Amino acid sequence: MTVVLKDDPDLALTKAMHGKSADERNAFFAMLKKNNAAHREITNEYVQRWKTKEGVDATTEEAQKERRSDYYDLVTDFYEEAWAQSFHFCRFTIGEPFLQALARHEHYLAYKLGIEEGMEVLDVGCGVGGPAREIARFTGCNVVGINNNGYQIARAARHSVRAGLEKQLSFFKGDFMHLEFPKNTFDAVYVIEATVHAPSLQDAYEQIFRVLKPGGRFGVYEWVMTDRFDESNPKHRAIRLGIERGNGIVNMRTRSAAIEAIKAAGFILEYEDDLAERPDPIPWYYPIAGELKHARSLWDMLTVLRMTKFGRASMGRLLWTLETLRIAPPGTNETATELAHGADNLVEGGRLGLFTPMYLMVGRKPELS
Repeated sequence: MTVVLKDDPDLALTKAMHGKSADERNAFFAMLKKNNAAHREITNEYVQRWKTKEGVDATTEEAQKERRSDYYDLVTDFYEEAWAQSFHFCRFTIGEPFLQALARHEHYLAYKLGIEEGMEVLDVGCGVGGPAREIARFTGCNVVGINNNGYQIARAARHSVRAGLEKQLSFFKGDFMHLEFPKNTFDAVYVIEATVHAPSLQDAYEQIFRVLKPGGRFGVYEWVMTDRFDESNPKHRAIRLGIERGNGIVNMRTRSAAIEAIKAAGFILEYEDDLAERPDPIPWYYPIAGELKHARSLWDMLTVLRMTKFGRASMGRLLWTLETLRIAPPGTNETATELAHGADNLVEGGRLGLFTPMYLMVGRKPELS
């Protein structure tokens, strides 16, 4: 499939902040190659939009709408350096290494959608393309990835060339609220923890419905607040806000709202399941909780160690030192602190059963559409 890139209105920002860092193979070194002034400006803007104005509740819809989506310009290198190239959570079983568990989570979604060799598949909110590459390898399908962050798209394309998968994969910058594909283009569409950023779930799902072929399946791992979430409970609201702020989310939806949205978009809901509620021996949030006892490989140890108190303190000192020496751009340590705060709230939400990052819904587009 040939994809034509349109002019990117954020191209100047992308060039100013990231420069040639998208070409850097190692994410940590990419983090150090940013433009200092641009990085500081974007960090300030993102953090400022989350500060509670005097007399204004930061959880209100009005306050939420003021936040920008500069989040992924700040955190992509952190994600990739600590979490590999698949920016999502997953289930774990005993003795399963972290990277293997990530791949299994992606394989399971491909299996539920019936993706087969030669299919044209759309990855909505593709990040740096880790799941697209894994699903393309696993099934032999062709994947088109769409994302609204130019830096992530640039890294996705480069990673795919290095993996020798450029013939199966295409990536381009675009808005999943306005998918610029003809009607009935794709055999299957999937989303992995991306449409939580949509201003309207129903509108996003309607865009997916339009570009999916009749009879095709759409699968999504959606971030939602569960039925245990109580809007009137201040602690519950604080956890939700902490998750939103630490992950660049405008407004977290509930499980029931997500189901209502996919049905209202026109899909026949064939399957739904909160995979976080499965009786797994190891919780999905163990890496960000810093639970070293579950680590099963050197990669696991390094990933989990970052989230322990010792790891966070050590990383904070390192980043502060690098900023002081002007090796790392200003705001890098502040970004790490924001991510850590968000992780704490994800863990707390998971332990209390208030939040799930893996509410799986599979919808089918009717044949006569």
